[in-house]
Amino acid sequence: MNKSQPSLSLQPFMRSSLEIKQQFLNFLASKGHRVVPSAPIVVKGDPTLMFTNAGMNQFKDFFLGNAVATEKRVANSQKCLRVSGKHNDLEEVGHDHYHHTMFEMLGNWSFGDYFKTDAIDWAWELLTEVYQLPKDRLYVTVFEGDAGSNIAFDQDAFDTWKQFLPADRIINGNKKDNFWEMGDTGPCGPCSEIHFDMRSDAEREQVSGATLVNTGDPEVIEIWNLVFMEFNRKADGSLEKLPAQHVDTGMGFERLTRVIQGKKSNYDTDIFSFIIDETSAVAGIKYGAAEASDIAFRVIADHIRAVSLCIADGQLPSNTGAGYVVRRILRRAVRYGYSYLNLSEPFLYRLIPSLAAYFSASFPELKAQQDFVSRVIKEEEASFFRTLSTGHCMILTVFRWI
Repeated sequence: MNKSQPSLSLQPFMRSSLEIKQQFLNFLASKGHRVVPSAPIVVKGDPTLMFTNAGMNQFKDFFLGNAVATEKRVANSQKCLRVSGKHNDLEEVGHDHYHHTMFEMLGNWSFGDYFKTDAIDWAWELLTEVYQLPKDRLYVTVFEGDAGSNIAFDQDAFDTWKQFLPADRIINGNKKDNFWEMGDTGPCGPCSEIHFDMRSDAEREQVSGATLVNTGDPEVIEIWNLVFMEFNRKADGSLEKLPAQHVDTGMGFERLTRVIQGKKSNYDTDIFSFIIDETSAVAGIKYGAAEASDIAFRVIADHIRAVSLCIADGQLPSNTGAGYVVRRILRRAVRYGYSYLNLSEPFLYRLIPSLAAYFSASFPELKAQQDFVSRVIKEEEASFFRTLSTGHCMILTVFRWI
């Protein structure tokens, strides 16, 4: 059965996800940021990346010093995909309530302009004054320092957070959690995460949220990471101060919406609920009826977003490279519909019109290519359903990666 608990009543009124996104962009614009479009989810011309997996990807040359930013402050909502390499959440998708293949990362950047104090001040203002999140449910982390790398405790971040939070809600984080590096060499620096405690009041009274930060608890979750790039990692592993200091922040839109709407699952927010409702109508099975079918609903809701946006960005399903990843995600969705929702003919393509309408303001390229994307997905589904009909031996061979 679906184990989702009743929603938390955190807000005096319910904001839609689209309102939440626009409030983020409007707030950063009011602080002098230029709001820029999302980069394509499919990366072209960068051999180090197959898909955009973080909001900072399109600004990498600014951090590396290979280009000069014409705008010192920018903000956007970036479509990201994490299904391979270091960032691979595919196996968790659908089985839990907060991992995704495709997700949106809300971010703001400073290229040699403001630094820790402003980034923290504005994050607090947005979360507590604009979004009106309860202050007593917020925890933050700061970098504790690392003697081996000769990096000191992040006193500046701690002192800034101390204006807003008591010391017992400012938690020291280690190098793994609170020191961000672009790669083996290049710009890097300490980061400060913001976590939100979604547990009931009774649970919070029994166990302090401070003890659950970065422990994998599904209800004490990181929602925003503020990265302060102030060092350059050299080839010999040593660090040197960057000539200019930068800010790179990333906030998971799906998690933020879940927190603001007071839901126990990302999939209960209006980002995903309309997809689940449409799939339920097609399948004739209600979401919440059984755990196996619920997982299938969540897999489909997540995967159709990823596949449709990749195709709209020019990446067709294929047997190699990025195209293989897209085909793999699509077929995983079909397989869950076939195995747990009794769907034996193409159904994913039927979800595209509603999805395109939802993304029309953020990612209009899907609406512009709605018919083409639907046709590609329908053809892929039809082909794979023919494969599924050949028998279980073939199924086991095809799904050796699931």
